[in-house]
Amino acid sequence: MARRATPEVNAGSMADIAFLLLIFFLVTTTIEKDKGIARQLPPIEDIVDPPKIKEKNLFIVNVNRNDQLLVDDNLMELKNLRKAAIAFLDNGGASNGTAEYCNYCKGKRDPASSDNPEKAVISVQNDRLTSYKMYIAVQNELVAAYNFLRDRESQRLYGWKFTEVNNAIEEGSYKGNEEAVKPKLEEIQKLFPMKLSEAEPKKSGS
Repeated sequence: MARRATPEVNAGSMADIAFLLLIFFLVTTTIEKDKGIARQLPPIEDIVDPPKIKEKNLFIVNVNRNDQLLVDDNLMELKNLRKAAIAFLDNGGASNGTAEYCNYCKGKRDPASSDNPEKAVISVQNDRLTSYKMYIAVQNELVAAYNFLRDRESQRLYGWKFTEVNNAIEEGSYKGNEEAVKPKLEEIQKLFPMKLSEAEPKKSGS
């Protein structure tokens, strides 16, 4: 009795199917981008005698393990942080006629707050258990405060926003004369220098 031939599976089109599936997943899959902070770290320097900072020129932001904000020893909602930082940076509390007087500041000129933007320092300290999401949110609000003030001054002096021109140059999409506008960007940065320091994270419970 003759043996029956085992039927074969036609696998000729499997490669085509796999290729189509690969293309399908490549087109439809969404890749989430990690959030981060674009920040250039300063060079390492041995500072023997660090400069003394007046307490009124310090804006201290603490974030605890429960993602709660304590700003200058007062509880604060994240949504109010940017406005508080702007008020501190733009205060201009130094007396008129002194070398530290800020003639472009539009703040309350409270003598108990920062003298001028050059002296104003924002210090941030997190707990080791602070969430990464909250850490990024706090940094974003503080950077946004600087950008708001820089945009205001560049609009007043040159008629354009600092952030829009600076971002366009960084992305390579700026259509104007870069060499002519870069000194102006640097001038705006000098008006409101970003003095944002970060203290070593606290151990939880300390």
